[in-house]
Amino acid sequence: MGRQDVASMFAVALFLGAFASVPTSVHSIGVCYGVIANNLPPANEVVQLYRSKGITGMRIYFADANALSALRNSGISLILDVGNDQLANLAASTSNAASWVQKNVRPYYPAVNIKYIAAGNEVQGGATQSIVPAMRNLNAALSAAGLGAIKVSTSIRFDEVDKSFPPSDGVFKNAYMTDVARLLASTGAPLLANVYPYFAYKRDPQNIKLNYATFRPGPTVRDDKNGLTYTCLFDAMVDAVVAALEKAGAPAVRVVVSESGWPSASGFAATADNARAYNQGLIDHVGGGTPKRRGALETYIFAMLNENFKRGELVEKHFGLFNPDKSPAYPIRFK
Repeated sequence: MGRQDVASMFAVALFLGAFASVPTSVHSIGVCYGVIANNLPPANEVVQLYRSKGITGMRIYFADANALSALRNSGISLILDVGNDQLANLAASTSNAASWVQKNVRPYYPAVNIKYIAAGNEVQGGATQSIVPAMRNLNAALSAAGLGAIKVSTSIRFDEVDKSFPPSDGVFKNAYMTDVARLLASTGAPLLANVYPYFAYKRDPQNIKLNYATFRPGPTVRDDKNGLTYTCLFDAMVDAVVAALEKAGAPAVRVVVSESGWPSASGFAATADNARAYNQGLIDHVGGGTPKRRGALETYIFAMLNENFKRGELVEKHFGLFNPDKSPAYPIRFK
């Protein structure tokens, strides 16, 4: 997940005003299934946990045969990541992409409802030059295989957006994102964006209020350039991505929030109470969309399970809604 360096993004998030909106019905909530751990239950039990909780969407971070097999006829829709280690290979030739599709998509689809393929997750540096060629090659391979209904995108860090406050000033930082946006516009695929108010709040707790970051009643922020008022940081961040797409010449491209979450332990503001408030608030909120784009906003919570081998700060191990024994990390409801 990304480290959203957005200290300046909401430095004026001190306005006090209306309370958060009344929760709406749940639409298109998925949960990311990470497996960087040595103590997780088998994939078939994880899929059953999704089904028992009424979770209808999943994201996996590589073509995991165990997870794909367990998903057969489950009714769960899927974001399938190619894995960043595969990106250069897929970008190199259409034949490489065709081989990947034949191995990792054709044996499972449509029994596994693969909705999107993510050509890279938070790709950085020189590897970003492989994103558009990989997406094009995957699109061609899927079309040739009669699987063109599966949309190809890439998943970006929020800090790919520059000048993100006010939200209407959102613009992509790097030129390659214009090519990404226009390719998505031509194929009808959404942009996948990882959006973490947690990291924005952690970076600038003096200017971003906890309630504003966690869907609790309290502060609001007005974008004076478009007249829209924001009751939560999540909406403002998503609408900054929307504004960036517009400036890239792709105003019709949808945003799918491919990761969002809050840790429950072992870090700044990482408590079970804050994690429950954020994730329950997210579930209840996204059915109504954002001030700029009303309607259901497809969103995936990170993550289903706590992962004890996650690298980085200790807090990274505590984004799960559930513990490895499948007990809840804190109370949460999906239906």
